[in-house]
Amino acid sequence: MIKVGIVEDNKTVREGFETLLNRTAGYQCVCTCGTVAEALKKIPKARPDVVLMDIQLPDSTGVECTAKIKEQMPGVHIVIVTVYEDSERIFQALRAGACGYLLKRAEPEKIIAAIREAQEGGVPMTPEIARKVIGQFRHQATVATQVEDLSEREREVLELVMHGLGNKAIADRMGVTIAAVKWHLQHIYEKLHVHSRTEAALKFKQGQGSEN
Repeated sequence: MIKVGIVEDNKTVREGFETLLNRTAGYQCVCTCGTVAEALKKIPKARPDVVLMDIQLPDSTGVECTAKIKEQMPGVHIVIVTVYEDSERIFQALRAGACGYLLKRAEPEKIIAAIREAQEGGVPMTPEIARKVIGQFRHQATVATQVEDLSEREREVLELVMHGLGNKAIADRMGVTIAAVKWHLQHIYEKLHVHSRTEAALKFKQGQGSEN
């Protein structure tokens, strides 16, 4: 028997999940919650194997709730079930400790299968989400490669750009001419495939994260 907890503020959706679980052999809904506060109180007591977690909740986010539950119950499997499919939310949820990410429009049998997959140590995702995750990893790998191509001098320029320094201040700090700083920036733009200081700084920061 797989014990499941539900964190969902929409009563209709919450009751729908509960009915689905209790009518499916081998599954049992052990608690339902409509807020983060309620989830943090009820889930540790109910000790579910898997939690279905909404992202948008009245008093906080499912991402924050996931992180707090994982702190208390490292062994619980949390699957995000939401309408949101943007990459940033997906990765925030996965970084917080979620093991899967489904869209609410997924068929009931897909949700049931995802719960079992999570319980068995898998990473359940709807096809749309899986494609986004793969695409994001490919993008990060590309950015990391571009950042690796930067020279030490170019990296130094970008570090100063990220601290908000203008060309003259960078030139003074590095002991070079303003023309030299502009020359370095032009090469940075070409290597990172960007067109501005802001884009270059953001991509450099992203690439550093990919290297770690």
